[in-house]
Amino acid sequence: MDNCYTDEEGSIGKAVHLARAIGDTEGRSVALYIAPHVRNQKKIAEACGVGFQCIMCKKLMLKVAKGLCGFVGADAIVTGESLGQVASQTLHNIRAEEQGLDFPVLRPLIGLDKLEIEAIAKEIGTYDISTRNAVPCRFVPFKPVTMAGIGRMTEECGRIDFDEMVGYALQNRREVPLD
Repeated sequence: MDNCYTDEEGSIGKAVHLARAIGDTEGRSVALYIAPHVRNQKKIAEACGVGFQCIMCKKLMLKVAKGLCGFVGADAIVTGESLGQVASQTLHNIRAEEQGLDFPVLRPLIGLDKLEIEAIAKEIGTYDISTRNAVPCRFVPFKPVTMAGIGRMTEECGRIDFDEMVGYALQNRREVPLD
């Protein structure tokens, strides 16, 4: 998800380097798709409670990923999340983000601590890339919700048109060449 305002911010370049490193580890090329996200982040910020920005963003990203899975024929979404590392990764928020997704989300790192994840990243060649400076997300609230209740999350979801935002992201996605 491209959350940058300009190409000079470097996040796409970082994603390209990470995709190449993963492809090298796997011994095959991988596809990298980038979808615009700033417009949709603004819509969330305008319509939803400020503390819900991160979990609404994550819910939207999962829905876009599900749509992309349909396009590429994938059977599941795989993330690099670990439990409790950021606000969108608390148990309550993960449950709220997945509500209604009806698609498998695999989290192979969920039970590992930071040091274990860093060791894996070093082994597969992504650590140095992932620790490079990048422009931080401009939409992270000062106090993000960490224990979203399903009722309140349902209320927040009713304030935005997920189908329209997912459609926009998927229609404007692009495959980024890795060669």
